[in-house]
Amino acid sequence: MMRQAGRYMAVYRKLAEKYPSFRERSETTDLIVEISLQPWEAFRPDGVIIFSDILTPLPAFGVAFDIEEVRGPVIHSPIRSEEGLKALHSIDLEKLHFVGESLRLLRKQVGEHAAVLGFVGAPWTIATYIVEGGTTRTYTTIKSMCHTAPHLLRALLSHLAKAITEYIIFQVESGAHCIQIFDSWGGQLPPDMWEKWSKPYINEMISIVKKKCPQTPLVLYINGNGGLLERMKETGVDVIGLDWTIDMSDGRKRLGSDISIQGNVDPAYLFSPLPALTDEIERVVKCAGTKGHILNLGHGVLVGTPEEAVAHFFNVARSLKFDAQAESSAIGEPNLVA
Repeated sequence: MMRQAGRYMAVYRKLAEKYPSFRERSETTDLIVEISLQPWEAFRPDGVIIFSDILTPLPAFGVAFDIEEVRGPVIHSPIRSEEGLKALHSIDLEKLHFVGESLRLLRKQVGEHAAVLGFVGAPWTIATYIVEGGTTRTYTTIKSMCHTAPHLLRALLSHLAKAITEYIIFQVESGAHCIQIFDSWGGQLPPDMWEKWSKPYINEMISIVKKKCPQTPLVLYINGNGGLLERMKETGVDVIGLDWTIDMSDGRKRLGSDISIQGNVDPAYLFSPLPALTDEIERVVKCAGTKGHILNLGHGVLVGTPEEAVAHFFNVARSLKFDAQAESSAIGEPNLVA
């Protein structure tokens, strides 16, 4: 389940009181492993997601950042000039030793009982933080740069593609069974702009990773991806994550049966009466078809989500059976709940 560890869990909030810095929690091996295993111990999902952040690798290639309680991520020296590019260097994976150590320990802890899942941010999404200096609602600085300083932006995106590719391979070699690529802010681009400013760099990453780690499934998720599904498929990923604004049956129809899909229960359903949540899970799974579907939310678990609803989500998923003879209940048993 997307963002299955975190603030909705009482056990996490208690740990966060003791270790109030998000950076400390997500960059200390023992804490990463403990937090990653909290949902595993509570709900026994089919996937254990490393507790991390898409910005975690930034300092390893020259971009310092902080995470403030109210503002969220803050990059004190945004890159908006040729001079700023000089701060970048090749990724130093030694500086990310805690990620590798955590993945190895998680593999050991869960054994063959669950997949260990890693993740990264896509170049465009990471670039939005680096250029804007943090989170933004408008993306005006980076979108303007597409026209005012295209060479600068291409240089930044190329550097990020190379660094993130190495980071993916590092995670796989450290024990990740599967990697999800979050182009979280790719959906903020018009489709033709995504085609030009995001897709080529994702293509580049996937091409290299597929050669180095051919057995590792790659998932691509974009928030607000309704206008991009067919373009996402062209990247060569194995799985496309759907947000909850797309009807699952429409998504399956548009993508075809030759690629797997993930999603896409609205996270707000976890605040509904449990029978309503059951109905929605069954509807989504039925619409996804009889194979190639990873049941998941269409976005991250919301703060304040009742833990009993999360438990119910996993319990319903485990209970579903597919009977080929009974089309009226054509519900495929998901082979992975991420």
